[in-house]
Amino acid sequence: MENSTRSGSVVSHPTRIFVDVQGAVHHPGLYQFTNEMRVADALKAAGGLVNRADRRQVNLAARLTDQQQLYLPLKGEKVPPTATQMTGATSTSESAATVVNLNSATVAELQQLTGVGEKKAEKIVAYRNDHGSFQSVKDLAQVPGFGDKTVANLADQLTT
Repeated sequence: MENSTRSGSVVSHPTRIFVDVQGAVHHPGLYQFTNEMRVADALKAAGGLVNRADRRQVNLAARLTDQQQLYLPLKGEKVPPTATQMTGATSTSESAATVVNLNSATVAELQQLTGVGEKKAEKIVAYRNDHGSFQSVKDLAQVPGFGDKTVANLADQLTT
């Protein structure tokens, strides 16, 4: 009975998890951690917070979960509702994994949006580079190829 455990005790081994760290960090990207690590560990791995990061909106003690997207906001920025969830991916909605910030998203990230291909994503980035940050999701209608109806269809997948 070498493999038996005592009543009430559980032996657990660290499990590898993957977390997508985005927003106001020096090196956003996909990072691998153990299931016992915290948000503070994720920030350290991503090079720390940038100067304009809003540290007040971040719980450094929260435990990381597999398939989690951890979004760190800039000062004055609203956090997308799905990014504040610290529970990882669930089966409730596919869109939870595809909320994109118009002001920081790359062409590749914008292509995750329903109906946005490479050309439209490039137009969004070009518009942002030429005109500055989007003040609201509705401003997307100013980008050539995006009408009010398209913007309305994308609204739940976007934030500024």
